[in-house]
Amino acid sequence: MKEKYKKTYTVLKTILKIPFKLWYNPKIIGANNIPQKGALIVCANHKHIMDQCPILISTKRMVHYMAKKEYFDGKFAWFFKVSGCIPVNRSIKDTEAKERALKLLKEGYAVGLFPEGTRNKTDEVLLPFKYGAVSMAKKTDAYILPVGISGEYKFRSDNLIVKIGKPFKINNMELEEANNLLKDKILELIENK
Repeated sequence: MKEKYKKTYTVLKTILKIPFKLWYNPKIIGANNIPQKGALIVCANHKHIMDQCPILISTKRMVHYMAKKEYFDGKFAWFFKVSGCIPVNRSIKDTEAKERALKLLKEGYAVGLFPEGTRNKTDEVLLPFKYGAVSMAKKTDAYILPVGISGEYKFRSDNLIVKIGKPFKINNMELEEANNLLKDKILELIENK
C-alpha cells in the first residue's frame, strides 16, 4: 500500500490542492513543523470530513489516514484506496487496522488519525481522546504531530485556521499522561489564535 499508489496519490493531491485552497481559504500555520521523513503520527481534532486535507496539502509526504471502513464500501472507495487510507471497523477493536498502521510506522512512514475517534458534533471543544495514537507512538518510537483546527469550512472562509505544532515523542511516559499531553497540545493550538 505504501508506494503502490504513490504516483496516483501525488497527482490527485496536486489536482485537489488548488480548488481546496481557493474554496475554503484555510490559513495553515506551522507546515514547516512536519518532519519530511521518519515514523510520524499526525493527530488533529476532528470537526469536519475535510480535516485531513490541510495536512495532506502541506507536505510532500504520503500520510496514511485511518478511516472508517464504510468509506471503502461506496462509490468513492477507489479514492480512499489510492489515498493510502487504512480501513477501520469501528464496531470492533480492529486489531488488523492497528497492525497495518504499526507496520507502516515501523517502516518509517506517516500515519494520520483523529484521537477523538469520530467527528465532534457537540459544543465541546474536544471529545475524550482514545489511546490509539499514544499507544502506537510508544510501540514504534514515532513522533506525534499535534494539529489544531478551528473555524468553519465554508466558501472563502475568513476563520478556518489550521495550526501544526511541533512534533514530540512520548518516550517513557505512561499512556494516560501521554494522552493528556497530546490533548493539551491540540487544545492549545485550537485556542491560541
